[in-house]
Amino acid sequence: MKLLLIEDEYELAESIKAYLKDNNYLCEWVNKVDAAVEKISMYEYDCILLDLMLPDGNGFEILKELKRQNKTEGIIIISARETLESKIEGLQLGADDYLTKPFHLSELLVRIQALIRRKNFKGSNIVTFNEIEIDIFAKTVKVDGRMIDLTKKEIDLLLYLIGNKNKVLSKGAIAEHLSGDMADMLDNHDFVYAHIKNLKNKLKEAGSGDYIKTVYGLGYKWQND
Repeated sequence: MKLLLIEDEYELAESIKAYLKDNNYLCEWVNKVDAAVEKISMYEYDCILLDLMLPDGNGFEILKELKRQNKTEGIIIISARETLESKIEGLQLGADDYLTKPFHLSELLVRIQALIRRKNFKGSNIVTFNEIEIDIFAKTVKVDGRMIDLTKKEIDLLLYLIGNKNKVLSKGAIAEHLSGDMADMLDNHDFVYAHIKNLKNKLKEAGSGDYIKTVYGLGYKWQND
């Protein structure tokens, strides 16, 4: 899962990034409004963590820009401003949740997980597709009730494909999801093909249907046979 953290407190940002990395989340970080607008214009995220007070503006400007671009990312405001007015304004502008500083990182993680479940998987911790069952918390995958051995990247890829079933996902979009903005620095996206191939083979060997379809010249799509 890929997140964007918009926060100008360096120590807090480093703590959040490290904690999320330890919990298998890819977290990019910016500390200004302009940089945040550039990021959201170029990339898609599963969740955005948004501070309201930034050096060159405020988080409400970013919320308005997300709405203007018809973005659907889940948004959690993280702010020391705890007035009722700021909470109402943030939620009215499209934020999904509001967490007041200071907070425990474990509470932030739970809220992120809950938001992603609501947005992508109808609130469930267990994602099922025919014979495939994925436990989001335990990071395990079963086919017909039997556990199969997938890497963390392969599980993330599987969730991304199922969460976007019947949509064509370009190699670039998959690369960004798995590697964040580091994908721009790579000469090619051959690693996407390698992950897709490995995931397809492991699912097939476990007796799963062939749901990952190659859309030539465009990318990949998850769909029923």
